[in-house]
Amino acid sequence: MKKLFPIAILSLLALCSCSCGGKDPEPEPVPTPEPSMVYDATLWTTTFDKTRDFQKSGVAFSKPSATAQNVIRFTDETFQTVDGFGLAITQASCYNLLRMSQEDRTKFLKELFSPSEGAGSSLIRVCIGGSDFSMDEYTWCDKEGMQNFAVHESEKQFLFPILDEIYRINPIVQIIGSPWSCPRWMKMTLDGSGAAFNSWTSGRLNPKYYADYADYFVKWVQEMQKRGYQVKYVTLQNEPLNKGNSMSLYMPWQDQRDFLKVVGPAFEKAGLKTEILLFDHNYNYDDMADQKSYPLMIYADAEAAKYAAGSAWHNYGGSVTELDRIHQSAPDKGIWFTEASIGTWNYGKGFGAQFQEDFRNIVLGTLKRWGKGVTLWNLMLDDEGKPYRPGGCSTCYGAVSIDPASHSLASVDRKSHWYDIVHPSVVIKPGAVRIGTTGNTFSDVTYLAFRNPDKSYGVLILNEGATDRQFTFESGGHAVAVKVPAKAVVSATWKD
Repeated sequence: MKKLFPIAILSLLALCSCSCGGKDPEPEPVPTPEPSMVYDATLWTTTFDKTRDFQKSGVAFSKPSATAQNVIRFTDETFQTVDGFGLAITQASCYNLLRMSQEDRTKFLKELFSPSEGAGSSLIRVCIGGSDFSMDEYTWCDKEGMQNFAVHESEKQFLFPILDEIYRINPIVQIIGSPWSCPRWMKMTLDGSGAAFNSWTSGRLNPKYYADYADYFVKWVQEMQKRGYQVKYVTLQNEPLNKGNSMSLYMPWQDQRDFLKVVGPAFEKAGLKTEILLFDHNYNYDDMADQKSYPLMIYADAEAAKYAAGSAWHNYGGSVTELDRIHQSAPDKGIWFTEASIGTWNYGKGFGAQFQEDFRNIVLGTLKRWGKGVTLWNLMLDDEGKPYRPGGCSTCYGAVSIDPASHSLASVDRKSHWYDIVHPSVVIKPGAVRIGTTGNTFSDVTYLAFRNPDKSYGVLILNEGATDRQFTFESGGHAVAVKVPAKAVVSATWKD
């Protein structure tokens, strides 16, 4: 009791100090939480001057009105199904990413790949072996004989750690794989005589190694898929008409046709679902008259054509309008855009001009011509465009650049190709179908609409004019007012 007495006295004094004033004290007011804003439609806006930098905003539904401005409605017409959009995970990109801190790298990759916290990019391109943006020239079988096929150590060091992290963020990412060269022991001279050609640059695939090289593709796909990477497509040769890259292989359409007849059955025998894309080069066929209409020449051979899902394209020569002819001639075959780069030769006109041009010609230009996906070149290079191989591109920029001294997230400079990918990725999801539209528009405005698998809509709008534009999209008894600033891109999505 003696021990408890002081505690009782203190408690009594505390009680008196609260009540001796005659009134209980007023309770502290509880702040009323502000209501969280829930919008019916979500918009992302980037202006060419970057005053709006992938700025997110919301719009509430309204009722359709006869006085609404520039009404656009969706029709029942449907076009192609879309795989997605992304960038190339080159070894150079992996090198720079791995030099970031784990925290910075995870934040950066989530910004691009996360479906819930970022843009949700779902399609990437991966080199099958080395390229002009790897740490060395190599394939997965540099010692003669397919019994020597094995994962190259540099893939374990650079590529696989980054792919593992990407797949933890977005497990549905799909891969397009492309080789820059076959193993050198499979090469012959350009004249087709069969004489050996022991060089990484140029040469042709010797027909006596067609079966071995087909086995190489099968084993590469199997190894990648064993590791959990979804290889949706392969092309048989990156830039088959380019004889001059640091790693390259000349593969005219006649060679690709004949090799396709071997690799296609090899995929079938192995039970692979990976699809094969033809060509993977420029709209103008590098001005080689005998190579014009490259994929169409292969489609003309029924035995070969049955193994091809479609064709892949780059824009370093010619016009995207070539895709009109390709689709009209082979409407049952798909179209993918697989590579474009920015660099000193085109980026001098500035971010806005390059963003405008590429969004018009590559993103919308491919999609409006039945394109099923778009991948652009290096995800990340440093401020000096490194690392690259001697004889490769020394003037290329990545979609983002990073300071080689700090490799910090704060030093990342997001260039136009970053926005070319995040704008469609954030509103057009894998399996989306392009749909028809009807309504008012302007000569300096281009838009396309898509229906996602979850029944939401995704809309891309490019305003190249000097005037802000207002559109009203009507669907499901709702009206969505979308303001598109002058010289800007807007991505919008909503669900009825």
